[in-house]
Amino acid sequence: MTVLDSIEIQPTNTSEMRPKKKAGFIWFSLPRSGAMRLGFGILGFFIVVALIGPLLLPGDPNTSTPFGNLPPSPEHWLGTTTIGQDIFRQLVDGTRLSLLIGFTCGLLTTLVAIIIGVTGGYFGGWIDEFLSMISNVFLVIPQLPLIIVLAALVPSGRGPGTVIVVITITGWAWGARVLRSITLTLRQRDYVQAARVGGESTFRLIFFEIVPNMGAIIATNFIFATISAILTEATLEFLGLSNLNQVSWGTMLYWAQNNDALLGGYWSWYVPPGICIALLCTSLALINYGIDSIVNPRLRSIPTEKPAGLSGLVSRLPLLFPKKYARRMVQQHGE
Repeated sequence: MTVLDSIEIQPTNTSEMRPKKKAGFIWFSLPRSGAMRLGFGILGFFIVVALIGPLLLPGDPNTSTPFGNLPPSPEHWLGTTTIGQDIFRQLVDGTRLSLLIGFTCGLLTTLVAIIIGVTGGYFGGWIDEFLSMISNVFLVIPQLPLIIVLAALVPSGRGPGTVIVVITITGWAWGARVLRSITLTLRQRDYVQAARVGGESTFRLIFFEIVPNMGAIIATNFIFATISAILTEATLEFLGLSNLNQVSWGTMLYWAQNNDALLGGYWSWYVPPGICIALLCTSLALINYGIDSIVNPRLRSIPTEKPAGLSGLVSRLPLLFPKKYARRMVQQHGE
């Protein structure tokens, strides 16, 4: 029996070579990120309003009354429109549709970007060239004019589904480009090569080895796609390229502009939906900033641990009495 025969070859464990997942670290660091907590707080408020708001204010928000252009009052918190519609009820009811279109477009846009970007980056060759050519076409064409043209060609009476399809078709290219470049790097990593040598299937390599390690980039792409969808949806409705009979923040701005609310001084008609759009987009941007500050080591702030007990109190005395300790330091150096 030789020495080589006594050596036992252990199978390679590719799970030990993978980078540690950061989902648990992000969840643990959530209370420390003030920006993320503020963003989730604002977003949670809008979600609660979208879920229970129409239940607390039942009825059709388009119902008109003989009392038009009323100022804010206890009966109508934000006043009424020109034809007597309650503005506050429209604002609450429009939250649901704006959130639905924004998050649905963000989800679909991110899924299309993952499929096209990861597929092209992993397989390479003519598949990558063909998918990159399609991405470059959509990147070169200005997005807003293309959206306006597509929305104008489709009848506006089909509801929010038309807006979702149009925004999804025109909004996936940038995310696919970013995910492709990251896939080109990840497919050369040691843990991916070890899994490939170990006989793992292509499906498992992509969805269990590559995609989970792009979680932060995918989350960022989803957030920015949602912000873009919310702003684009409001723009289309403000231009009258959507179903104007359905209440949303964009249609409120359209009818306010159509009825000269700005010239008439009816600020409660156009200011609240504009503020809601700005706050919702700001909350998503704060969440993205919090994720970036947690995941990115350059932006991560490492808290310094201070000693507890009596020693901790003594170490904080110079901060409690700065003038006294500064005078003592001057006297010591003077001696």
